[in-house]
Amino acid sequence: MGSGFSKMKKQAKLMQDQFSDMKSKLESTLVEGSAGNGLVVVTLNGSKELKKIAIKPECASDLEGLQDLIIAAFEDASSKLEKENPSLGKMPWG
Repeated sequence: MGSGFSKMKKQAKLMQDQFSDMKSKLESTLVEGSAGNGLVVVTLNGSKELKKIAIKPECASDLEGLQDLIIAAFEDASSKLEKENPSLGKMPWG
């Protein structure tokens, strides 16, 4: 019984290390999404955290339009991220 438990414990530790490595890799991955022909560009990491946003001045006068562009750029980046990492949607933090 002891050796079986020891083997399971080693496998659990290995899985935990692999999970940690994968999470670190995703957090260091950066993806850009844009909307309005580049009027708004957002950068997300692999955990879908917003890391950067760039807004061109010419769209700042239309607040509603700007809000829509930010959402569209975020969705674009999110989509690109999921295409690059198909298993992302299955992650506990995704």
